[in-house]
Amino acid sequence: MLEESEFVTIVVTVPETHADLIRDVMGKAGAGETEHYSHCSFSVKGIGRFTAKRGAQPFLGKEGIPETVNEERIETICARVRLEQVIAAIKKAHPYQETVIDIYPVYALGRKQ
Repeated sequence: MLEESEFVTIVVTVPETHADLIRDVMGKAGAGETEHYSHCSFSVKGIGRFTAKRGAQPFLGKEGIPETVNEERIETICARVRLEQVIAAIKKAHPYQETVIDIYPVYALGRKQ
């Protein structure tokens, strides 16, 4: 039977121009911390796509026009007890009007004892 650990994985995408800032904010808030390391994360670059609806205030692009942006997908672990403060820090620093943050459970089998 799988047992959830005291960690979750946080995934957020951000324009490449803000990736270092978001990684730093997440690390300072306590994400990416293990017994012997801090500020741990993994990133992969990709293309984000969206069209701002009427009334939106997009960081990039214009209302009604499809937009693409070079982004980084940042993944890191976070102790569940720090999750709320890390999410708040991401939202405060993230440039997008609506920030999508994915949170996944981490199971005990993924960690060496």
